[in-house]
Amino acid sequence: MASEQPTPRKATSAARLLSGWAVGGFGFVVVLLGSWWFTVAVGVIVHLGLLEFFRMAQFKGMRPATKTTLVAVQLLLLATMAASTGPGGGWFAQDLAAAVLPVSGAVICGWLLLQPVTGTIADIAASIFGLFYLGFLPSHWIRLRELPDGLGLALTLTACFMVVATDIGSYVIGRRLGRRPLSPISPGKTVEGAIGGLLCAMGVGVIGGATIAWQARTPLLPGLLLGTLLGAVVAVMALVGDLTESMMKRDAGLKDSGDVIPGHGGILDRIDSFLFAPAVVYALVSLLGPWLGSR
Repeated sequence: MASEQPTPRKATSAARLLSGWAVGGFGFVVVLLGSWWFTVAVGVIVHLGLLEFFRMAQFKGMRPATKTTLVAVQLLLLATMAASTGPGGGWFAQDLAAAVLPVSGAVICGWLLLQPVTGTIADIAASIFGLFYLGFLPSHWIRLRELPDGLGLALTLTACFMVVATDIGSYVIGRRLGRRPLSPISPGKTVEGAIGGLLCAMGVGVIGGATIAWQARTPLLPGLLLGTLLGAVVAVMALVGDLTESMMKRDAGLKDSGDVIPGHGGILDRIDSFLFAPAVVYALVSLLGPWLGSR
């Protein structure tokens, strides 16, 4: 008897599941390793994502400063890590990290001015947004991971799990209970799914908040409140990141940003929910840390 061959749909689902677990496992390992291992991993991921972003921009007829922006993003990540290493970071490294973003913006504009065909507003906007979207925002993952006394690891893992919980909750609840469309940008998303993702992220936040309170040796209640707040904020930021990338793909006329990950599309399709979250988490922890009793 001839063996039953898997249908294309089953094969695609299997590839999606396998690649999803592989990506998740890789992310978990590099977060645990931290330090320069984590920085290099973030650098590789955002480099590939930036290439996909510029590809979408070129589909719209823009001519961004691709090579200059790619180099500037890596310099920004390296400077951020250097500024976060050691007690308080070196003063020179901190000043360098703060200077990379504005100096890179000026260099990008200068590069576009020197081209045979002078750059347009759209070219400048695509380049500067690429620097912000896949440079400045992801650099906060490094800032977050390098917080001292084990707090960085706890916060980074909690933030990652909250993003994953948002995606899974939105998908599962949306498929079962979704009735009202959330946005024409992404017709598959529903209000019910967004609420489900929010609640799942807040649930993870409660667990993470208890861990953070234990790590910071503070009362449990402040940690739980902070975790719940972080869960709600991360869920909103994950949704904003997802819809932002969907908006760009829709404008460029593309279904996926690329085909790097089997069954998932491109790098941007996988990391879009992770881009806006770390900056907000880092800002909240910095502002509310003294109230929690930690840095």
